[in-house]
Formats: sequence, C-alpha cells, structure tokens
Amino acid sequence: MSGPWEFEAHPAVWLLIAAIVALGYYAVRHIGPLVVPDGQTVVTKRQKRCFALAVLLLWVASDWPMHDIAEEYLYSVHMAQHLLIAFIVPPLLLLAMPEWLARLIVVDGGAVSRVLRVLTRPVLAAVVFNALQILSHWGAVVNLSVENGVFHYTIHLAVFFSALLMWFCVVGPLPEFQISEPAKMVYLFASSIVPTVPAGWLTFAEGVVYSAYDHADPLWGISPTDDQQAAGAVMKVVGGFYLWALITIRYFRFTSGRREADIARRRTRRQPPPRPERVGAVATTGDLTFGDVQRAFDENPEPPREPPT
Repeated sequence: MSGPWEFEAHPAVWLLIAAIVALGYYAVRHIGPLVVPDGQTVVTKRQKRCFALAVLLLWVASDWPMHDIAEEYLYSVHMAQHLLIAFIVPPLLLLAMPEWLARLIVVDGGAVSRVLRVLTRPVLAAVVFNALQILSHWGAVVNLSVENGVFHYTIHLAVFFSALLMWFCVVGPLPEFQISEPAKMVYLFASSIVPTVPAGWLTFAEGVVYSAYDHADPLWGISPTDDQQAAGAVMKVVGGFYLWALITIRYFRFTSGRREADIARRRTRRQPPPRPERVGAVATTGDLTFGDVQRAFDENPEPPREPPT
C-alpha cells in the first residue's frame, strides 16, 4: 500500500473528465447553433459556471488524493466523496444543461429517450437512488470496492447516474418534467431520511463495521471506530443539513411567489372598472347584446329616402 500523499495516476478518471468537457464543448459550439433559433442564447453564463464547478468537483472526488485516501485509508473521506458524486455534482450538471440539449436527449423519441422518460419518473428515480444508497454501504460491497478498483468505479458510476435521475424532477432543465414546489420539498425530505439508516448504523455500531478499513497503523492516528463514526456524521449531519437547506430555500421561494401573486391579484381587484364606451347612442363595456343593437336602431331610425326623379 502506497502512502496517502504518494502520487498515483488515474488515466481512466482523466479520460472521463476529458470526455465530459469535450462533449460539452462540441454540443455548445456545433449542435447548439443548429438547434437554437437566431438571436437566442445557446448557453448562459450561469450554465457555464455550473458546468465548470461540476467538472471540477467531479475531478476532485474521483482523482488523487481524495480517491486514494477514500479507497485505502479513511471511510469518512469515502463518505465525503460519496456526497459529492450523489448530492453536489449531479444537480450542478443538470443546472448547466441547456433546455435544447435536454430535449434532444430525453424527448427526441428514440430508444434512449423512451428509457430516460421512464427512469426519470419521480417515484421510480427515488426508489432506485435510495436503494443504491443503502446497497453502496453494505459491508460486502464496501469491502469489495476497496479490494477491486473496477468495482469501486462501477458502484460510483451507478450512484452518480441514479443521482442524475433523482435530481431531474427537482432541478432538471425541462419544465414539463418538474414536479410542484411543495412536492419537491417532500421529495427532498424523503431523500434525507433514507441516509439516516446507514448513518445511524455506522455511528452506534459496536466495533469496526468494514474490515477493509481496519488498519493496524491508521492514517493520521484516526482509529477505525472514530473513522466510521465520522463517516456517519458526514452522511447524516452534512448530507442531511444540505438537503434541509435546499428545502428551506425552496420553501421561502414558494411562499414569496405566493405572496407576490396575492398582491398582484389584490391590485387587480382594486382597479376601477373600465369606463363605458358609446356605440352610437348605446353605452357599452365591451359586451354588446342584440337588445343594445335593437335599441340603437330604434333611437336612430333610418332617414326617409327621397323619391326618384
């Protein structure tokens, strides 16, 4: 086992990051101008910033030294890595995705889009995501991921893609796939409850849960028990507070929008009714009836015609 600060190259990670950047660049520079009407923005500055931050955090979570420390030394670092790829990077990538690109991927009618339309349904996406959350903390899975690097990356990719599906109805680029604001708050709250199961198990377990992290010479003097308790705290406190903070933000946005709508309706009610217009001798407010026309003819009879000469 190499030291935690001894550099180790991960070409697969570099290739993945390069592919994401290249695909994003190609989509914006070559596909977007063909799809987006002239005069409209292909990608906004906010979307560019979200994309850059998402790629940076994905690189940090997947490459040396975080990946090596998480895989070989500290499960608490593994948990922080897990939070990045499940709760931070996926919503950032969805916020970075332009609507036109999402429509090409999800709504084009092909086989991939049909599968994605099914998998992005809120209930199914939440079940798949939370099932993987629990599975990825199962003892046998964690120990195997430490021993097998390919399996480790496979589990992380599965968690990452399931997180994209879970977040799609919350911050996805397609309005018709979004659920209502109250539903989003309930959805995020439910997603914050499931992690408490492995978090509580890690925090209150007697002895070391994962044998792969039971080192005779622990890194930085952190004992395996303290390490797994710290992992439980990261999962429950950091992950839970993060989701609750998002719920709070959405609650205030929702109530603020309701308040503004109520104020607009009250202002509309206080406006005086439109002044009646006169059509001939008939005063109307825009709704002209047959009786109004008949009265107008009665009050303004046709002048007598002169006999022909």
